Amino acid sequence: MEKGYVHVYTGNGKGKTTAALGLSLRAVCAGKKVYFGQFIKGMKYSELESQKFLPNFEIHQFGRNCFIFNKPTEEDIRLAKEGLETCRKILSGGLYDIVVLDELNIAVYYNLFTIDEAIEVIKDKAPHVEVIVTGRYADEKLIEFADLVTEMKEIKHYYKKGVPARKGIEN
Repeated sequence: MEKGYVHVYTGNGKGKTTAALGLSLRAVCAGKKVYFGQFIKGMKYSELESQKFLPNFEIHQFGRNCFIFNKPTEEDIRLAKEGLETCRKILSGGLYDIVVLDELNIAVYYNLFTIDEAIEVIKDKAPHVEVIVTGRYADEKLIEFADLVTEMKEIKHYYKKGVPARKGIEN
């Protein structure tokens, strides 16, 4: 059995979730099974349609609407904690080869659960499971714990010229 490693994709640049989706596609095409858990997100993103097209790919959201510009509510906290518990079961169950914890870093940043709780969930993973954690503001404890850390750095973005998020590209 191959050892599974822990990846972190962080930074202020675009591409963290996109990179995790790309790795997921590669894994499914190699015959692996992927679970993609999205923290905070509850909006309709194009990747939610992926289960129709990709065998061995499952995606779930653990959020309502994006509260980033407001304070998280008790409901946001409850959904995130339930999502973390779901991911604990998925990770320890070993049925999936890849588990993506999308925007987990943001959930920690907004105190929906602690970094220690998140790391404990990841530590409980089955040995072969590869874990991908995404989101800005990765906690130093997670960076230290991870096996691979990539920082996406924004150099230039058309959003600053007023281009809204586009279906299939940013959402």
